[in-house]
Amino acid sequence: MIKPIELVIFDCDGVLVDSERIALPLQVALGAELGWPLTEDEVMDRFVGRSSASIHEDIALRVGGETADLWRELFEERHREAVDTGLSAVEGLPEALAAITLPTCVASSGSHEKMRHTLGRTGLYEHFDGRIYSATEVRHGKPAPDLFLYAARRMGVDPAACAVVEDSRPGVEAARAAGMRAFGYAGGLTPAERLEGTGTVVFHDMRALPGLIAAGTAGTAGTAGTAGTA
Repeated sequence: MIKPIELVIFDCDGVLVDSERIALPLQVALGAELGWPLTEDEVMDRFVGRSSASIHEDIALRVGGETADLWRELFEERHREAVDTGLSAVEGLPEALAAITLPTCVASSGSHEKMRHTLGRTGLYEHFDGRIYSATEVRHGKPAPDLFLYAARRMGVDPAACAVVEDSRPGVEAARAAGMRAFGYAGGLTPAERLEGTGTVVFHDMRALPGLIAAGTAGTAGTAGTAGTA
């Protein structure tokens, strides 16, 4: 018997705020500048969905610690500037949030400081204030299940009754590892095939999410599939 959904856990970057479109070219440009040329696909595979600590470690192994420190410093500076001038909520996200009546929270690989900035710039911070969790609070980031299990524990909900909304392969893998249902948003940068897997529904339009959640609340959603392909 599949448990009805009682809590919806949202990733932040690429799910709530359309920040991955900002971060991706910044990482490519920094790689070319600092001695590690990377394609957009390589940045997707290595960085998207992972914590800043994991990304920093990956960069340091390739270009050394000092250059990795400079990379992180420049990325944070340029990302903040870009967010201030061009960040928006993911298309359809405000309508989806308005239609979801279940408890919600955020569990992101980003730091609290970063989320205060990005969610604040898009007017979403107050919606989730007090229910925002970061990978900096757990030992292992995505694709390990630690962050989602931590969020469920803090919200007082059984992991089996949680649904996770993610846009990255490490994110859906973390949700599955936590024993949670995953809703993989393929309307951003990550192709649908990178999100597919057991217990995962892939969808392309954020406005379709409330219906998918409602089906899960009735205990009928959560198997692999594709929805909202418009």
